[in-house]
Amino acid sequence: QVQLVESGGGLVQVGGSLRLSCAASKRTFSSYGMGWFRQAPGKEREFVAAINWSGGGLYYADSAKGRFTISRDNAKNTVYLQMSSLKLEDTAVYYCAAVADNMYLLQMRKYDYWGQGTQVTVSS
Repeated sequence: QVQLVESGGGLVQVGGSLRLSCAASKRTFSSYGMGWFRQAPGKEREFVAAINWSGGGLYYADSAKGRFTISRDNAKNTVYLQMSSLKLEDTAVYYCAAVADNMYLLQMRKYDYWGQGTQVTVSS
């Protein structure tokens, strides 16, 4: 069992930045692929970014490219999502998730463990 705890969400103005963190409980965190997903009110959950076990494979949704950066620190069992140039449409609950098989980084339904989510609100 892997427990994931997100932090770093909050209220930010348009154009601002936030860094989300996701701490994992399991020592074998370094073998898991990690992803960030988000869900806005009334919308389906969607993929934002993913990173493979080593950090050498990075993947982004088109909406995140050039503005968001995913990274991980395996020594700290933590994955990050640095978000900049935030837009109103980035407002959502952001979830981190872990997938045992790194082949499935881009397949949301294949993720094995999920955090509880952290709210990001972008205001004008």
